[in-house]
Amino acid sequence: MLSRKGYPVNHDSIIEACAKHQVAIELNAHPRRLDIDWRYIPSALQKNVLISIDPDAHAIEGFDDCKYGVLVAQKTGLTKFQNLSSFSLEQFEFFIVQQHKKRKN
Repeated sequence: MLSRKGYPVNHDSIIEACAKHQVAIELNAHPRRLDIDWRYIPSALQKNVLISIDPDAHAIEGFDDCKYGVLVAQKTGLTKFQNLSSFSLEQFEFFIVQQHKKRKN
């Protein structure tokens, strides 16, 4: 687990940009990645940035890795309302439509 070092990026700047543009941040649930580092998720949540948990799967078996992302999310206090991956189809479609409208303007 976590055998790969994280990218040397300014997480605070990225979170600020995501908040400004109202885009989600990926929580990559692959056990060798688990980025965004869990320590930055509370900062993103304070700025109303959605988190999206995904398995980074390249094969069907990789979908099981979602459990690691969920564990990380639980550690940070992420709720279903802050997790794009927990949205219903209707909520997700609304989010996509809103994103599309913003891009057009």
